[in-house]
Amino acid sequence: MLHIALPLIIIVIWVILSSLDLLNPYLVPSPARVWNAALGLIVSGDLLGHIAVSLVRVWGGYALSVCCALPLALLFHESPVLRRIFHGLFEMIRAVPPLAMIPLLILWFGLGEGSKLAVILLASFFPVFLNAQSGFDTMDSNWLELSRSLELSFPRHLFSVLIPASLPQIITGLRLGFGYAWRALLGAELFAAASGLGYLITDSQAMARIDRVFVGIISIGILGAFFDALLRFLARRLVGHNQVAV
Repeated sequence: MLHIALPLIIIVIWVILSSLDLLNPYLVPSPARVWNAALGLIVSGDLLGHIAVSLVRVWGGYALSVCCALPLALLFHESPVLRRIFHGLFEMIRAVPPLAMIPLLILWFGLGEGSKLAVILLASFFPVFLNAQSGFDTMDSNWLELSRSLELSFPRHLFSVLIPASLPQIITGLRLGFGYAWRALLGAELFAAASGLGYLITDSQAMARIDRVFVGIISIGILGAFFDALLRFLARRLVGHNQVAV
């Protein structure tokens, strides 16, 4: 219960300050106004529609990122030569904020879904890639020697030793990657979108509906916290049930 205590305290303070007219209603609308705006968006179906669009985008881009990052991390672990060749290029790409790439990505992929998926991929790739690579590289050498002494085939070594031994760091990378993907998606929707939570925020701001802006921001926070909790739950289950076994 402690994890919800602070949000509840903030809401209570917000209610009290609004009831005492100590907050500018244009800059910080009352909780009642925000609640009524949320109900209106839910009844009209607009909020759920924007949420659905954002979720499809973020999970699509995140899945692409994971499908690229994990195999590349394994390839670089197995081939130090390739790692040295691509190290400089990867470090340059990693240093560029994905949102700074939006104008270029729009030119390349247009205003459609392609540019948004590219932003999500760029944002979430390196947390997943680097954590997986670190997990592979720092695997206990005893397990590696045991795998070699038993002359395990590469698929058996991969699924029985390497992945289970690296799983905690892989999962950490997956959690971090999703957080970066979620933030990058909303950033992309603020610039070039006609739907999604980011679009809801910018459209509401243009119409001076600050109560709807709050609805969008709160929705982003709740969904982000929910999916992080879901990933943490899956992480506990996976780590607890996947021990290194030859």
